[in-house]
Amino acid sequence: MKDLVAAALAAAKDRGQDVADVPLTAIAATAGISRSTLLRRLGGCRAPLDEAVRQAGVDPGGRPPVRERAIAAAAGLVAERGLGGVTLDAVADRAECSLPSLHTVFEGRDGLLTAVFLQYGPLPDLEALAANPPECLEDTVRALHRAFAAAFDRRPRVMPAVFADLFARPDGPASRMMAAHLPRLFDGLGRLLLPYIEAGRLRPLPLPVLAQLLFGPLVNHILLRPVLEPAFGAGLPSLEESIDLFAETYLRAVALP
Repeated sequence: MKDLVAAALAAAKDRGQDVADVPLTAIAATAGISRSTLLRRLGGCRAPLDEAVRQAGVDPGGRPPVRERAIAAAAGLVAERGLGGVTLDAVADRAECSLPSLHTVFEGRDGLLTAVFLQYGPLPDLEALAANPPECLEDTVRALHRAFAAAFDRRPRVMPAVFADLFARPDGPASRMMAAHLPRLFDGLGRLLLPYIEAGRLRPLPLPVLAQLLFGPLVNHILLRPVLEPAFGAGLPSLEESIDLFAETYLRAVALP
């Protein structure tokens, strides 16, 4: 059976599919035998092969891919426990996959947490915005605020946990994730903001300073809203109203006539 497992894994890798989605004909061809011979060795159905693949430490699939299940499971755990409380064992248990599968797909815990950040963080929305930017500075600033607010409100709520870890452990996984993806983040921001600096519409401040002025007050407000809402009740502006206020304040601070 080991040779059949190896053939199934090789065929799945070549086709970019889960083992369960690879036709028996393709597995047989990789093993150098006919489909009928393969079925005879398996006892007439593929279930023994899928079980043998599972026993070898690889999820044969037939469900959403391990990558999708693991990212969803890890995101839920991040929201519940914070980044420090997420272990590969817990993710494997919730995603119903094996530890070797997680190591194969993500190359460790940091790789998995990075995939969670990329899916639930602001980067996809920012890059989509940079690919199709608004027509004026005011709309661009408001769109950037809304993109970051949406990332913080996305369920499960990964971003608050990322920032909590960032503030608590400057050398922790959140810091490593941010450092790894800052070039992409600033590339998107640069494509949106640098043309307005060149056109004389924005003060020529360094891009990191412009970014901190842009997102710092909003992120601080979103993180504190759970405390502010009970204290101020109806006196606290809605999140949408707050976004408009922060955008107007930013424009007054850095926009030029």
